[in-house]
Amino acid sequence: MLGRILLTIDSLLLLLGAPLADYNHTHIFNPRWPPHAKFHCGQTITISVLLGLATLFYTWQPVLAQTKSTSSSLSATQAAVARQSLHAAVFTGSVYWLGGLAAIQYPGALGTDPEFGTGFPQGKGFSVALGLGILGWALETFT
Repeated sequence: MLGRILLTIDSLLLLLGAPLADYNHTHIFNPRWPPHAKFHCGQTITISVLLGLATLFYTWQPVLAQTKSTSSSLSATQAAVARQSLHAAVFTGSVYWLGGLAAIQYPGALGTDPEFGTGFPQGKGFSVALGLGILGWALETFT
């Protein structure tokens, strides 16, 4: 269950992180940003929310299906579906964070606009969120 809780935290970070970090004066309401940059900001927020919803669904779908079952133990098919669901959850829970960690590698990319600071402040948060999802998956898969 600890693994599912960690995957749930990962999904909540996806659901709330980008909207809170990007729907403000430093991003979507930044008058210096051209319209196409704002388009990609909206795309990023939407992708984060959709991945958060998918991660939440795949994390808990096997548990919800089991509670509806009349049997107290999982059949081989149900166990296989539960494993596949967790694999899908770790994938959907990791894509956004991996994309963010890779984005800083593109030519000219910065973690913040110069008027708001320097460095890559998202790096630690992205790494922690990615780690939570992978650890949650590993706990549910290998223990």
